[in-house]
Amino acid sequence: MNKADKKIVSAKTKRIRRIVIACMIIVVLILIALGFTMKTEKYSLSSDKIDGGLTIVFISDLHNCFYGGSDQSGLWEEIENVSPDLVLFGGDVIDEYGGTENALKIMEMAAENYPCCYTPGNHEQWRDDLAQFKADVRALGIRVLEGECAKFTLGGNKVAVYGILDSIAYGSKATQLDECIAQTDEEYYNILLAHQPEQIDACLGLDGNEVYESGGNPDSAVENAPFDLILSGHAHGGQWRIPVVLEQGVLAPDQGLFPPYTNGIYDYGSAVHIISRGLARPLRMIIIPRIFNRPEFTVIEVE
Repeated sequence: MNKADKKIVSAKTKRIRRIVIACMIIVVLILIALGFTMKTEKYSLSSDKIDGGLTIVFISDLHNCFYGGSDQSGLWEEIENVSPDLVLFGGDVIDEYGGTENALKIMEMAAENYPCCYTPGNHEQWRDDLAQFKADVRALGIRVLEGECAKFTLGGNKVAVYGILDSIAYGSKATQLDECIAQTDEEYYNILLAHQPEQIDACLGLDGNEVYESGGNPDSAVENAPFDLILSGHAHGGQWRIPVVLEQGVLAPDQGLFPPYTNGIYDYGSAVHIISRGLARPLRMIIIPRIFNRPEFTVIEVE
């Protein structure tokens, strides 16, 4: 092979290499855009009821997905890095169909090391084996909260965790929310696990729908809300998000198009509402995949 031929081969090799690198970069950007990689979101709050700090990990909308392999090593590493005082599992940790092993694995690991609570979501409610799943969770030592309260003393701080699937009454029965409100204690830092964020007005103790309709920006702060902190999921970050331009996304269940409540923090004076984008990966939502909407690992620090 003469020098001219060698130069041609070398040029072709460099061109192929550039194409391969460019394709790899494009694939990485697509994966990021579609939301395959988990992102830790940290929220800092303050409360007169907390002395010395309280760290909470909130895991919502896992949909039986795994991180770092079926041993959940990736998700467990994030929890360990935080070393929380409390781990709270919001609704939809499993799907309405399929297995439960990945959700139960991370719940088992968390329960062996930290106080934990769990409240089901709509996907659990749709399953025929919900009773068995709740029994499996309880067997791990995790409190299952459905209109109930679990009280803890964490680092000298009194913390009460409540949970509801839905704020709507069925028949003549009191709602789970009514049952939770009746148990609230001002001596405790009161946390409500409320899967559906669009029900925020009821969770704040309001009769109307003014907070929701304002898109999270009420004209005045809410006074004497029954809970200090409300944690929700369900909306999956609005599925398709455009940073800065369309932060709340395009679509959310029970909110429809251009929903006002899909992720982030809302301060209502006497209460704070945090909505997680959830940890469901794109393949769990293949019809409407996440775009510019990375799965969220939620960390809350209360000072």
